[in-house]
Amino acid sequence: MKLSIVIPAHNEEGSIEETISQLYTKLKEHNIPHEIVVINDHSKDNTETILAGMTTAINTLVYYNNDGPGGFGNAIRYGLARFNGDCVAIMMADLSDSPDDLLQFYQKLQEGYDCVFGTRWSNGGKVVDYPFVKKVINRMANTIVRYSLALKYNDCTNAFKLYRKETIQGLQPLLSHHFNLTLELPLKAIVRGYTYAVVPNSWHNRKHGVSKLKIKEMGSRYFFILLYCLIEKFFSRGDYKKSRS
Repeated sequence: MKLSIVIPAHNEEGSIEETISQLYTKLKEHNIPHEIVVINDHSKDNTETILAGMTTAINTLVYYNNDGPGGFGNAIRYGLARFNGDCVAIMMADLSDSPDDLLQFYQKLQEGYDCVFGTRWSNGGKVVDYPFVKKVINRMANTIVRYSLALKYNDCTNAFKLYRKETIQGLQPLLSHHFNLTLELPLKAIVRGYTYAVVPNSWHNRKHGVSKLKIKEMGSRYFFILLYCLIEKFFSRGDYKKSRS
């Protein structure tokens, strides 16, 4: 099963080389067929120069310049339209996600699930240097999502997840242009009847650069996606449900 990893990168010159190197080393060590797909999202620094140089040494690395509108969600959607693996993980460019955790996700998916979701907030999960205000908002948002859709899963807004190619196809059309895509993908998968496993994972705050997430700008966008998924769940009459053979 070929694994694709989609990584959006906007001004990540301080992190992108180490992120890709660690990821490639781990996947090669375990003989996992893979491709690393980096979307250079209108970077103004040396991100593209670094990526271009790395492609000569890492033959599984491919990068694209996002020639459409910028934004986290747009960059991921650009990558999801171009990966060629049997499954695809979304990971961050800033070393916050662990290659070791990705291996666990990949192994779990092969048990037959349609998706594997990470959780940083359950037994076995771990966060390092998580900003306090961001943590409070994160836990409040996820609690609202859980109660609204009657879920046990507690980390919907975390981007780090793994999906089968067929699952991504079944979640179309995608609506989000920004960080709310991290909520749209898992909620649609759950509402549309795709199976998923939950695996504890770790998260480390970035060492370089600044976070691109603007919390004040995202509240209404997250609410829009939650409302959309609620409407689909209760009023679509199963029109978007996964077909069962």
